Amino acid sequence: MAQQENEAPKKKSKVLPIILGVILIGGIIFGIKEYIYFSHHVDTDDAQIDGDISPVVARVGGYVDSIFFEENTHVNKDQLLVKIDDHDLKIRLEQAQAAQVGASAGINVGQSQISTTAANSSSAKAEVASAKARLDKVRKDYARYANLVQDGSVTRQAFDQAKADLEVAQANYTAAQDQYKAALQQVATSRSQLKVTNTGVNQRQVDIDYAKLQLSYSNIKSPASGLASKKNVQVGQLVQAGQTLFSVVNDNSIYITANFKETQLDKIKNGLKVDVDVDAYPDMKIEGTVYNFSPATGAKFSLLPPDNATGNFVKVVQRIPVKIKITGSKEDIAKLRPGMSVNVSVITK
Repeated sequence: MAQQENEAPKKKSKVLPIILGVILIGGIIFGIKEYIYFSHHVDTDDAQIDGDISPVVARVGGYVDSIFFEENTHVNKDQLLVKIDDHDLKIRLEQAQAAQVGASAGINVGQSQISTTAANSSSAKAEVASAKARLDKVRKDYARYANLVQDGSVTRQAFDQAKADLEVAQANYTAAQDQYKAALQQVATSRSQLKVTNTGVNQRQVDIDYAKLQLSYSNIKSPASGLASKKNVQVGQLVQAGQTLFSVVNDNSIYITANFKETQLDKIKNGLKVDVDVDAYPDMKIEGTVYNFSPATGAKFSLLPPDNATGNFVKVVQRIPVKIKITGSKEDIAKLRPGMSVNVSVITK
């Protein structure tokens, strides 16, 4: 009995060192593995899925006539999604078109005026030539009568008549020249008025184009292919220009924003491979590559950025957003949604 009691403590004394040795060896192996891992990887769990989200905004106001999509469904680029009642816009277009018709009629009137004034100027020019010929004849007659009246070949009365005819001819010639100048001025005025009318027609065309553009805005289309969400519009609702109606999460725009500590950035470079674990899908394994770095820390882009000069300073390790492009199967990427939490590990070596 005494011998058995002595053997039991010896066995216990041997088991304990063995257990401690196994634990120590396991700890050493674990420490070596962790050292090797972290010497080749940079990890963070402060990361999430991001994507390009396009807000769809009404560009004209009016009552919603029809809605052609369901929330959280896939839509294609340029697909008609919402139609706003366009009766008012069509009336404005018709008004602009009617105004252009009236302005175009003014062009025909202006061209007719130019033709009329041009004909009048030609007639006035002929009158000038006729008055000049008459003046030359009367001037010659006056010169002959002036010579003849000196030797008594003609009476003084005939000479006075010749002088009066000369003055009348001069007056008629001057009047004809003035009329011709006035006719030319009228032609220039008519042409200027036609230019103004043409400008008015161009303005009416601009009004038509603007009315057509406003009318096109009544058909609200998808800006990109993706999932339509945050639907904030109903049939019969009065919407205002600039009001956000829904959003579209673009296809093929999913990426990861990982917020690494500033002390981790020394090992991270563009193009490095990244392993990604998605919290929502533990069995999903996707990869990525480091694409670029934010130009400032997240704190600097916050609503109230810190100002260390205004109070007591407490050093806090800042984080820099890093954009990671995702590579993987389309089926896996299609499951990802902006806002999902992920763990990322950048392979540095």
